[in-house]
Amino acid sequence: MKLRKRTTVLIAAAFASMMLMSGCGQAKIGYIDGDRVTKEAPQISSLVDEGNQKIQEAQQQAEQDLQQKLKENPDMSQEDAQKLQQESQRKLQALNQSYALQLRQKLDVALGAVAKKQKLDAVVNNSQEQPIAISGAVDVTDDVIAQLQ
Repeated sequence: MKLRKRTTVLIAAAFASMMLMSGCGQAKIGYIDGDRVTKEAPQISSLVDEGNQKIQEAQQQAEQDLQQKLKENPDMSQEDAQKLQQESQRKLQALNQSYALQLRQKLDVALGAVAKKQKLDAVVNNSQEQPIAISGAVDVTDDVIAQLQ
């Protein structure tokens, strides 16, 4: 579930990176439902599922490793145990960042292609909780999902 939350944040960041300011004329803005893209785009949902599974496996392995080291050295100091936990956390964060980067790259490519095809100046994440595009924007959610097939 952590990766899903980060996915939503990354989707918002990807849209922000896609924004182009137009100096003259009217800007053409597109929007997507980021939650729907996360759930319905096969490339994204499979990457999220894979990431969640790998993170869960890594957490379990880290716990097993810590328990094993505590059994091997029952007199381990509190400081050494904390160092082991910190190392495990660093590995988990690196794994999470790796999947988040892959996710962002896939989204950037898809958004770039859709924005270029439809000649959009900007694409924003229009969630139901906090709608950004109320009127005058083009819904490109289906196009982005199709791009991520």
